Amino acid sequence: MMLTRFVAGLLGLSAADAALTYKGVDWSSVVVEERAGVSYKNTNGNAQPLENILAANGVNTVRQRVWVNPADGNYNLDYNIAIAKRAKAAGLGVYIDFHYSDTWADPAHQDTPSGWPSAVGDLAWKLYNYTLDAANRLQNAGIQPNIVSIGNEIRAGLLWPTGRTDNFGNIAQLLHSAAWGIKDSNLNPKPKIMIHLDNGWNWDTQNWWYTSALGQGTLELSDFDMMGVSFYPFYNERATLSSLKSSLDNMARTWNKEIAVVETDWPISCPSPRYSFPADVRNIPFTADGQTNFIKKVAGVVSSVRGGTGLFYWEPAWIHNANLGSSCADNTMFSQSGQALSSLSVFQQI
Repeated sequence: MMLTRFVAGLLGLSAADAALTYKGVDWSSVVVEERAGVSYKNTNGNAQPLENILAANGVNTVRQRVWVNPADGNYNLDYNIAIAKRAKAAGLGVYIDFHYSDTWADPAHQDTPSGWPSAVGDLAWKLYNYTLDAANRLQNAGIQPNIVSIGNEIRAGLLWPTGRTDNFGNIAQLLHSAAWGIKDSNLNPKPKIMIHLDNGWNWDTQNWWYTSALGQGTLELSDFDMMGVSFYPFYNERATLSSLKSSLDNMARTWNKEIAVVETDWPISCPSPRYSFPADVRNIPFTADGQTNFIKKVAGVVSSVRGGTGLFYWEPAWIHNANLGSSCADNTMFSQSGQALSSLSVFQQI
């Protein structure tokens, strides 16, 4: 990556012209959609497996969320091994995103899996063994992830109530245990270990969280390799591209880790946004061309950061949940009939 940027500099290319190492999407709901009758099609309207469409459009890595024991089985480890095998067969790398919950984990939800202990020592031991076992099962299935995230959007902590941010000592102990579940596993080669927070544009938040967690003396800087962030422009008008650039630059200088935007998206329809969009993206249209423009801009920010290595679009093919949790009507990169939009090819350009 450093050589790529050096050559780019010699050729007079912009930072955005230096290709990212990880160009990806979260495709966790592919089987859920297929079971609902969706048949994915390329931009020419020809039906193909989603993984082939993604690969043909420049995606090189897919992100997959793992829930511990979901009631319906969707997103559990077996589900993820099955789709990871499909991804691998299509030549795609895999990024495993452990939620460490039976359901969604995000800043508002970090519920401990059913039956797991609450005392921090017991919980850390359970977390270590769960992560170790899951990693070994992936290896046994022939899956060697490129990246593993130990928690999802854990700004407010993980494994509540034990791992809330009113006790960073517990958070540090839990993350150290999770990291060593990967390090002690049979995975070969070992994946990059990531910590992932939301609000990547907010340096104050990133600085507070990592300073607090690393200051406990339990979580070591060597326990992880990457810092992932979420960056959504439709939740806060302060989430500008310039603030994202400043925050990521500060993170890279302070902790010298690889940096990736691991969740982002842009609407093709947003008639009634709940919040004002940030000033430096307000002129981007809510269209497929707008998606292309936005992704290029975010990729340019990541590429310009020392150690900036990746961008992942969140669930572009989840057409039965097209708003993707936002107040915008549609943030996907596929039509409601399952056909890929022209914006999907942006991954060939970043």
